[in-house]
Amino acid sequence: MGSKRNKVKKLLSPTRVATPPPNEADNEELMDDLFAQLDNQDQTVRQESAVVLDAVSTNEVSRNESEGKKDSKSRFMARQRTRRPVDAEADARIQRETKEEEKAIRDVCDDLGVEIHEINPDGHCLFAAIADQLQIIYMIGADGMNYITVRQAAADYIYSHPNDFLPFLPSTHDDSGLMTPEEFKGYCDAMRDTGVWGGEPEIRALCRVYRIPIHVIQGSNPPIVVHDPAGDPDKDTTKDHRVIRISYHRKMYGLGEHYNSLRPKSGFARMTAPIKNLLQGQSS
Repeated sequence: MGSKRNKVKKLLSPTRVATPPPNEADNEELMDDLFAQLDNQDQTVRQESAVVLDAVSTNEVSRNESEGKKDSKSRFMARQRTRRPVDAEADARIQRETKEEEKAIRDVCDDLGVEIHEINPDGHCLFAAIADQLQIIYMIGADGMNYITVRQAAADYIYSHPNDFLPFLPSTHDDSGLMTPEEFKGYCDAMRDTGVWGGEPEIRALCRVYRIPIHVIQGSNPPIVVHDPAGDPDKDTTKDHRVIRISYHRKMYGLGEHYNSLRPKSGFARMTAPIKNLLQGQSS
């Protein structure tokens, strides 16, 4: 256990030097623990795990591409399919809730004429989903817009507008207080330079940075959460074409919170959607 903690500390260290990669067995065990921690209720634990997971995944994907192996996400999904549930009843409930959430999100997507484009489930998913939307809206390539540039934009905006965001950022050391200036700077630095997960503050920031509404489609009420650049949540922009649309999943992949990009449906998909919905209704 001690050696595993040392590996995590080395990966988290901002001044770490190049070290030999762990062997495959150790890496598998570490990945299992990190994926499990992403469901932890403690936000700090989740963020730290996301940072480590991002570093491990990046190294592993690069190595696996040269060796023709599956990436970490594929291997994780395969392990989940073969792993016996500890609690069959709880496992069945989670699967049912996951399907219900997915159906609710897809129903809204059908109404909007969009479909889910899956984003890699790592700490960058929010920023990658928004980058994917911006590429479509402004017809630019990944070289000009990617999760790195979106991360930097969010962090820089939050840091330059502390009064707008500090009231919504609780201290990581004091449960009853807000972040200190040092904590706030650390938060922005981590958001800019690491794989910590983005959330509501970052969505609000990016909405203003790019001066474009961001709609978050989810499986609960309200089904569409509207973020307006002018700060008007009641403004009806649901049918606008120049809107960033992303989906928010609480249970997808069993990883906790996750964001996907919602791309416009192809002409064929739009034509077949009513038939698909009719068939689903008949089979239910």
